[in-house]
Amino acid sequence: MKPLRILILSEQNNPDWISVPLVGYRHTEALARRHRVHLVTHIRNKPAHDKRNGPFADITYIDLGWLDRVYYWIFETIFKGDFGSQALTAVRLPFYLIFEWLAWRQLKGLVEQNTFDCVLRVTPVAPVLPSPWARWTKKWKVPFVIGPINGGLPFPAGYEQAQKQKEWISNLRRLYHLMPYARSTYREARAIIGGSSQTCSEFAAYKDKVFFIPENGITPDMIQLRRAMADTSRPLHLLFAGRLVPYKACDLAIKGSAELLRSGRAHMTIVGDGTERAALEELVKALGVSAFVTFTGMVSHEVTLQHFVKADVLVFPSIREFGGGVVFEALATGAVPMVADYGGPGDIVHEAIGYKIPLSDEAQTVAFIQKTLMQLEQDRARLLELSRKGQAFARDALTWDGKAGLTSQILYWVLGQGEKPRL
Repeated sequence: MKPLRILILSEQNNPDWISVPLVGYRHTEALARRHRVHLVTHIRNKPAHDKRNGPFADITYIDLGWLDRVYYWIFETIFKGDFGSQALTAVRLPFYLIFEWLAWRQLKGLVEQNTFDCVLRVTPVAPVLPSPWARWTKKWKVPFVIGPINGGLPFPAGYEQAQKQKEWISNLRRLYHLMPYARSTYREARAIIGGSSQTCSEFAAYKDKVFFIPENGITPDMIQLRRAMADTSRPLHLLFAGRLVPYKACDLAIKGSAELLRSGRAHMTIVGDGTERAALEELVKALGVSAFVTFTGMVSHEVTLQHFVKADVLVFPSIREFGGGVVFEALATGAVPMVADYGGPGDIVHEAIGYKIPLSDEAQTVAFIQKTLMQLEQDRARLLELSRKGQAFARDALTWDGKAGLTSQILYWVLGQGEKPRL
């Protein structure tokens, strides 16, 4: 198929960061290897892009000036740097709308001249942050596509972690359609890409134009040969990776692993930092497993991947996870994922490549982790089989280039140049 001319809106787009900014960069980079991509992103990302010299045809940087200083003051002073807060997403709304308005002022002329075949908004991923571009581009008959978007996952019942993390603003989420441009974003979009089955279900009214593509992806170089895993003489290497906040449920991972850890048959590495770290360190002491648990704190993405390569099992019972990028990284590096059967991880992991923990209550979650780890500690052949199948699955289905291919199918369909994808 002929390469497309795509204008990509991706305010969060940075190869040197983690989470959504890295997702934004990887996805747009992969699309730029296939198509002529004009990227629109925030000025804060320019130093990282200058170092990478990516495959983009052009990049427009948007500078909010003094408004950025206001936003970062709010972020650091009121939210204490917690980028995962739902209330912070609400605060971002006016700043993000200004970002798109400034982008429109700079690029409207190119849109009017039919410089682009379509417009794709990749980030932010939050469905509650609308895009006025869906309405603005309609006049010039330039199709607008949004996604993958991801969010709206309810907190499960039966978990103290949910009550500690849930914010009052969660109860107001369904009112987001009353915000400016919220209705027109999805009404005028020619396609909506959901990053999880939960998000796709929220847009049932538009089911004829909704497609599921996982939010995250991997690079082929992450897939590498692993050391032998069948040696039962060595301890099982367990890993938890993520922010140390209540809903990530690292405490359940520790409790479920405690029996193996106390016996010296396993060692757990906890990569990440957050508000729960002190409490988790106290839990480790109370359970008598301090000698078998290592807290690394925040480390670079490269160092994090080294921990994945050394791990046998990723124990990640997060009770409210949208994309679950660490699950993709586990599969790529050969660490067997053990995840909650809920949200993004539940969409990806299946019995041939890992384990899904049924979400009922805390006691049952801990019991499942404990039983499964005991079995794997005794059956290293099964561990190796899951590891190899997981890597094969990652290679075949989870690469950024593969994701760019699926996105391209949707864009060709929107433009009337291909059949509707069955995703």
